[in-house]
Amino acid sequence: MAADRKIALITGANKGIGFEAARRLGALGVVVLAGARDKGRGEAAVEQLRGEGADAHFLHLDVTSPSLIEQAARRIDERHGRLDILINNAGINIEWPSSRPSEVGVEQLRTTFETNVHGVAAVTNAVLPLLRRSAAGRIVNVSSEMGLPAWLDGSEMPAITAYSVSKAALNMLTLLYANELRSTPIKVNACSPGFVATDINDGFGERTAEEGAAIEVRLASVGADGPTGCFVTDEGIRPW
Repeated sequence: MAADRKIALITGANKGIGFEAARRLGALGVVVLAGARDKGRGEAAVEQLRGEGADAHFLHLDVTSPSLIEQAARRIDERHGRLDILINNAGINIEWPSSRPSEVGVEQLRTTFETNVHGVAAVTNAVLPLLRRSAAGRIVNVSSEMGLPAWLDGSEMPAITAYSVSKAALNMLTLLYANELRSTPIKVNACSPGFVATDINDGFGERTAEEGAAIEVRLASVGADGPTGCFVTDEGIRPW
């Protein structure tokens, strides 16, 4: 493997936005490690990516499983020795289409946070030593404007409480990681792919998964003068 080829890990890469991000990065010559909790779907996704010319590899990874996270980090270390890009794409929304705060259950909150927040922290911490070995590490956390209080303030749109609160926590986590790593080459940002039609919202949405993946790839590819500690959409940097 050429030393100048970037290595990217994408969680939830077997379908939707994650798969399209893998496809785009693969087309750019990046070595793609496609993380997926379902082996069959993950291997099928990688087979398709390889058929399109990507250097893609399946990585069994469930962001709620400490043992699989540790195993994945160890395999990346053994096979590649470093990681250049981490896209924390895996996420869930178990309330679709809505769940008012007065109706949301503790279990809904706990389950949502386990993937959308705890999983991001667990994966990031596991591979951070590998990202530190990169000349230009990039961490992209896939979030949502629904985690921005200013965006939701006074809104009449239906509440998706656990999801929104989890994305607000993810945004804060993004900023905290960015602050910790500002003295390093690693850049950490959150992004919103927009209202994309995926399984998470039963196929409702205004954008395709391919369109939504563009911002993930853009942040994964920013140069040394690019942003860090920011929330970014296709329109640019948004205030937290």
